[in-house]
Amino acid sequence: TNSFPWLTIFVVLPISAGSLIFLFPHKGNKVIRWYTLYICILEFLLMTYAFVYYFQLNDPLSQLTENYKWIQFFDFYWRLGIDGLSIAPILLTGFITTLATLAAWPVTRDSRLFHFLMLAMYSGQIGLFSSQDLLLFFIMWELELIPVYVLLSMWGGKKRLYSATKFILYTAGSSIFLLIGALGIALYGSNQPTFNFETSANQSYPAALEILFYIVFLIAFAVKLPIIPFHTWLPDTHGEAHYSTCMLLAGILLKMGAYGLIRINMELLPRAHSIFSPYLIIVGAIQIIYAASTSPGQRNLKKRIAYSSVSHMGFLIIGISSISDMGLNGAVLQIVSHGFIGAALFFLAGTGYDRIRLAYLDEMGGLAAPMPKIFTMFSILSLASLALPGMSGFFAELIIFFGIITGPKYLLISKILITFVMAVGMILTPIYLLSMLRQMFYGYKLFTAPNSYFFDAGPRELFVSISLLLPVIGIGIYPDFIFSLSVDKIETLLSNYFYSF
Repeated sequence: TNSFPWLTIFVVLPISAGSLIFLFPHKGNKVIRWYTLYICILEFLLMTYAFVYYFQLNDPLSQLTENYKWIQFFDFYWRLGIDGLSIAPILLTGFITTLATLAAWPVTRDSRLFHFLMLAMYSGQIGLFSSQDLLLFFIMWELELIPVYVLLSMWGGKKRLYSATKFILYTAGSSIFLLIGALGIALYGSNQPTFNFETSANQSYPAALEILFYIVFLIAFAVKLPIIPFHTWLPDTHGEAHYSTCMLLAGILLKMGAYGLIRINMELLPRAHSIFSPYLIIVGAIQIIYAASTSPGQRNLKKRIAYSSVSHMGFLIIGISSISDMGLNGAVLQIVSHGFIGAALFFLAGTGYDRIRLAYLDEMGGLAAPMPKIFTMFSILSLASLALPGMSGFFAELIIFFGIITGPKYLLISKILITFVMAVGMILTPIYLLSMLRQMFYGYKLFTAPNSYFFDAGPRELFVSISLLLPVIGIGIYPDFIFSLSVDKIETLLSNYFYSF
């Protein structure tokens, strides 16, 4: 074992370095931007170094673990550790936060606060993915909400206060359920309350109580993941937020819900997960169709992309509920793949908005000629989003298909029905994505906007979009890289808890 506290450093570094931003002069916008970017890059490089050198791929147990007593009074520990499930989301967080910081270059108003909030989110996300303690998990979950709320309400669009209020009501409301579930599990059955994941994973509960816990946690994660009908905060939030915030929301925040579903609902409450998974699969299938058919009706470009996110999350729910090796690995791949694609699409939508100041698709048109680089990147990434073979989305969705079909759990007729519904969803996806491209880039439109000087993507924007595109193609060609991280952990998880009953 490695005794150096790597994970504590990863959790504490961004927010503590971020708090130094307030010592900078208010006018030195350039200094603040570079400082934040350097912190993000340093953190990402440190994480990559630690994981390459100290993380054993074939060990399904949690590694780099740290356990410090934090509050003596009621046995509260600072417990961190990573395993095959959390390593991919952590690296994804580092990568996307770094690029989102670079994407936020044009933000000049109150830039000290803006960059501090970005770094605070970074800490919360890393803390959530590496916590091995239910109460710590809850604290990190909450730490995430405040920066998003402030980023939304200060740097958002015209309806920003409405969408920020909606966001905080939904997500803070769901957090109450998370806290109730965490306390329930901690206090049940033992003479000493414990929030430790490992202890809770080996605990067995009466069936009715386990189902109750499961429902409580499911509500908390359903809001974050967005599972229909808890999804309505998402399009509003995305429609109004600054695009660098959108990158973090689409790239990482939604994945926290999926991660919680695997980490808590599956690992700690396996019997209830077996009972609920058929219903979750139906919900996932409905979600794919519903969001894909609602998306073409959205006039706002970012709302249309947000609905596509909701549709892709349907595949994730089906993968998690398939209770098969393939389905779960496909879900982990979908988490990573959609993280890159979602962040890239929101970034390109935002850079387009910076140029033409139009948010609605029916006001756009003919942008391909003045903005060929943005047009090219947008087209390639839209194709990645509709699961073009050779791109990461294709593999993720294909493996979830296989996971459902080959899984031992369901009857053949229900597998065929679900696969049929998923296939219909995959047919609807090109309809809304290609019509979006057509409305934006093709045809003729004379812009009478007052600031109608056109210029294409600069080097910074090209760098961000290419950096997001390369992993999408890389994973599409060689998905084994992601599987090698998660496959042992998932096999252990399923054989310990699911194949036994």
